[in-house]
Amino acid sequence: MVEEVTPEEVREKLSEDDVQIVDTRPPAEFETGHIPGAINIPLQELPRRIDEVDWGDQIVCACPIGQSSIQAARLIQSYEGVDEDANVASMAGGYQEWDYELEGATDEARP
Repeated sequence: MVEEVTPEEVREKLSEDDVQIVDTRPPAEFETGHIPGAINIPLQELPRRIDEVDWGDQIVCACPIGQSSIQAARLIQSYEGVDEDANVASMAGGYQEWDYELEGATDEARP
């Protein structure tokens, strides 16, 4: 089962922990603004690109509404390159619930 974390918890993890944010949106959406430090791997590309990443112990997947990020988290959890003790989570509510600053966002693109 995939743990879901709130946007508030994700924001806290960004300042406290060494967390990896995986943004599963298409590149055009990612470029309009993303969680600071996020990497962009669209969901449909994740299976073939999963071995490109040096996975850490704290991973949070993010998508538009918090649904496809659950699928991404499951896939990452099952990957043999991820430590079995790694904490892989999905951000509940996705970007529609993220009320904080976005990296790379222009003023008109901010939520």
